[in-house]
Amino acid sequence: MTRPHPRILPYGTAAIAEAAALIRDGGIVAVPTETVYGLAADATNAEAVARIYAAKGRPSFNPLIVHVADLAAAERIAVFDADALALAEAFWPGPLTLVLPVRGDSGIASLVTAGLDTIAVRVPRHRAMQGLIAASGRPLAAPSANASGGISPTSAAHVAGSLGGNVPLIIDDGATEAGLESTIVAGRTVLRPGPVTAEALLTHLQHPPGQQHPPGEGRGPIGTSDVTERNADHDRPPIGPRPSPGGSTGGVTAPGQLESHYAPKKLLRLNATDAGSDEWLIGFGDVTGEASLSASGNLVEAAAKLFDLLHAADANASAKIAVAPIPLDGIGEAINDRLRRAAHR
Repeated sequence: MTRPHPRILPYGTAAIAEAAALIRDGGIVAVPTETVYGLAADATNAEAVARIYAAKGRPSFNPLIVHVADLAAAERIAVFDADALALAEAFWPGPLTLVLPVRGDSGIASLVTAGLDTIAVRVPRHRAMQGLIAASGRPLAAPSANASGGISPTSAAHVAGSLGGNVPLIIDDGATEAGLESTIVAGRTVLRPGPVTAEALLTHLQHPPGQQHPPGEGRGPIGTSDVTERNADHDRPPIGPRPSPGGSTGGVTAPGQLESHYAPKKLLRLNATDAGSDEWLIGFGDVTGEASLSASGNLVEAAAKLFDLLHAADANASAKIAVAPIPLDGIGEAINDRLRRAAHR
């Protein structure tokens, strides 16, 4: 039986209006952001949110990010302290998600937060997502627009190939800019590395770890954990990432924390300098491969191309995939996080 195809409309006023009507009617729509394509629904409508989970085959314990128009809209659904306000003012609109206490009167469906008392919220920069928020008049829950656990989509074609008829409409505005999902921060812990690096975050935080906020400025002492403190072996800044696969694990508190995530169908080998006989090698820098994330070793270029090349490798006739070593500097930490999760079996 032929798999049904979704409608794909080029970005524009008519496409946004049609998508907004679907959202208001409790439907789902795939829409580009500056990070990856998202699968959006009205975050205040539990049945609409359930359609996201059904379309993706997503575990119901994995929360969703809520996208809103601006900081004022975010403050209506979440409680901000001084750190969160500083980061929001510095990086919004943009690829940063903050995990904050959810307001009791937020109106957000509990399915969005997976029953937690926190909410993941972001102000996107992309014109299509901002247009859809404005036209629908709704906060939008929107995980990546792909089957759960699969490779994230950076183009409308990726969405159609992954979800098919499970999504009725895709707004096509070309390839996404960043190519990686947003950085997720709770307090001073990076739950998921992304385009906004830990070093960049730290420059906008007013109070060093261990000091207290001035009276009335939030939650008092700033907590740190063993993964966020400097030590002799790793010169980590005092805001840092949680462990990815292979480290300690805990409950899922934000998107992108499942050990196996962003995964191709084929086995993936990391830190490869040459290809095995049955492998399609994705290169970087001096490692050429069948295709390269960046021949010049540019990590920003590599981030933007990562999921696109994983899709290409998964569609190739080779039985397995190999990826060249990627430095951990800057956004390289986020690239390596995605690759470790993609390789986890």
